[in-house]
Amino acid sequence: MTKSGVGKRSGKRHYGLLQVRELRAIALLVIVVVGTYLIQPRYLNPNSLRSILIWIPLVAIIGMGEMMVIIIRGIDVSVGSIVGLAGLTVGMLFRDVPGFPVFLAVILSILIGLALGSLNGAIISRAHVPAVIVTLGGLSAYRGITFLITRGSQIDGNYIPKSLIRWSQLGPFGIREVPWIVVIVLAIALLTWVIFHYTRLGRDIYALGSNPEAARLRGVAVQRVTFFAYAFTGALSGLVGLLYSSRFGFLNPGQTGVGMEMTVIAAVVIGGVSPFGGSGSVLGVLLGCLLLGAVNVALAVLGIAGAWQLAVYGAVILLAVASDAVFQVGLHRADRSE
Repeated sequence: MTKSGVGKRSGKRHYGLLQVRELRAIALLVIVVVGTYLIQPRYLNPNSLRSILIWIPLVAIIGMGEMMVIIIRGIDVSVGSIVGLAGLTVGMLFRDVPGFPVFLAVILSILIGLALGSLNGAIISRAHVPAVIVTLGGLSAYRGITFLITRGSQIDGNYIPKSLIRWSQLGPFGIREVPWIVVIVLAIALLTWVIFHYTRLGRDIYALGSNPEAARLRGVAVQRVTFFAYAFTGALSGLVGLLYSSRFGFLNPGQTGVGMEMTVIAAVVIGGVSPFGGSGSVLGVLLGCLLLGAVNVALAVLGIAGAWQLAVYGAVILLAVASDAVFQVGLHRADRSE
């Protein structure tokens, strides 16, 4: 059989595998929604549906970057600490510099995240230190810096600009059901989709994750691609630091972004991004975020303690990894049979 024939058949199987992963997220979403509704019908009232919609953006925005990192067979567990450091930094400006412009705060929070993500990316790509070690160190270091610069003090809601808080309350033309933070995540998702589908960088990301050695031989700039993935993730995490204050109305160094890395990784993996690298989609990540948002609100509606959230997220990750491993074995056997 010709090489082109093998490539076409592999591509079709690869596409089908992605579809199965996304269908997995849809199936779980249906089970959660229907099951919760049968137990507690108020789960599908307008307030609960809006709560699910509002829960998604912060996780989904970081998820667009974390997806790139996992596709290239990496991981970034420092995102929650970047959220905290960027958010508290701009929060202190809101407190200490009355009238500080929101648009400057947006730029500053993105730049802080970009700097921290670039630091992660530079160490990983140039010093070849394992990503889990670098970002685990970042998780502790960035959180420690946050406590040092804030001295452990909280930024109360009265310091957060009302115009910023309205981003989570109202949307275009004053529409309450679709606030601006939802519009922002859709815009970032569209940007990420364009990168993956219409740029060489996007193709190189998939190539690097699918087969690192082959990608090098093909001329993929491995260091550049790796650096971009972590820098992009850091920039998005910085933006979420600002949006966190809009969503919750306060910033606390011991709470802002804490544990967010687990939630983001769970959403990305359950949304179909293979933990073995090389595959994943923007739609899948959005579905994963929607699923975890539905689970989060379901736990509240059913009166289940919030401590169970971590257990549920962990179970979701294990389920996704286990099912993905089964798919990988099936795909390998199919390849060998040909």
